Amino acid sequence: MLKYLRPDLYVKSLLRIPLEELSRRGIRGLIIDLDNTVTEWNRLALDREVQEWFCRLNNYNLKACLLSNNRQKRVHIIGHCLGIPALSSAGKPRAAAFYRAMEVLGTRPEETAVIGDQLFTDVLGGKRLGLYTILAVPLDKREFIGTRFIRLLERVVLKWLALGKPL
Repeated sequence: MLKYLRPDLYVKSLLRIPLEELSRRGIRGLIIDLDNTVTEWNRLALDREVQEWFCRLNNYNLKACLLSNNRQKRVHIIGHCLGIPALSSAGKPRAAAFYRAMEVLGTRPEETAVIGDQLFTDVLGGKRLGLYTILAVPLDKREFIGTRFIRLLERVVLKWLALGKPL
């Protein structure tokens, strides 16, 4: 089971992801979680650095799609601001959500990476389909009450995985 929870890459932030390395690996599509990965939970504003990071994706021939378990309106507003497709109420880690995102991106599993802040939704969902998985440290401690409960278990699993310090 732990093999489905071990990310391929562990980073401090979305901004630390080596885009050139992803491109060299043959990655063409990025499925990206919203809350505590792109912006803080329930926040509508985007930091300038995050907007610039999304603009740089074209330099590496990378396409992105937001995939969130959050409600439709906010997810789609942020997707529109970033100029990328956005899928809400995804039901991660269910495979259907990731297949839908890959269909939108026009990519196959071997050329798709998933980026998120949660082991039991983003990493587990991606690993089950053979996607390259990137775990980012959550941006903020404030989050949905259900997520806070899962974080307790996640902390235990992260210790077992012994990932070391994020890049």
